[in-house]
Amino acid sequence: MKKPKKILKDRINKLYSKLQIEAESYGYHLNSDEEFTKELIKGLIINEDRYGYQACPCRLASGNKSQDLDIICPCDYRDPDLNEYDACYCALYVTKNILDGNKELTSIPERRTEDLNNNKINKKEFSEKKLTLSKPIWRCKVCGYLCARDNPPEICPICKVKKERFEKFLT
Repeated sequence: MKKPKKILKDRINKLYSKLQIEAESYGYHLNSDEEFTKELIKGLIINEDRYGYQACPCRLASGNKSQDLDIICPCDYRDPDLNEYDACYCALYVTKNILDGNKELTSIPERRTEDLNNNKINKKEFSEKKLTLSKPIWRCKVCGYLCARDNPPEICPICKVKKERFEKFLT
């Protein structure tokens, strides 16, 4: 019979391998500090056991999945953080610049929109505000995937074509 610590270690290693394969196949990179990365993955597993979903280990989850959808890993903020800071908020995902040592990790400001009472702004309030695009929208000409960023992704996360297959859709 396996001991609980051994079981957790096995789960961490299994999820680490899975995330590593997924990240690389979708054009992303996990942080190369394996010990640090496995601690984050341990947090994902703990949150999955606690809440039933893998909430970001660096944010406080409410335990209500519908309220936490934006912080289920990979969170909604991963790509904007990678585009602007070369790492996501918790530094689980990093860009090639950081992976290759061309850039150092820095602290990343929280992007999660909250009101003064620490409750997420509801979607109706958000949709009633006039929005302007701060980034161009890129469209994959093969599968139609859309993303808002300064430049198209290196690889389409849906169909895996390279960035040359993207067109500027809206500016």
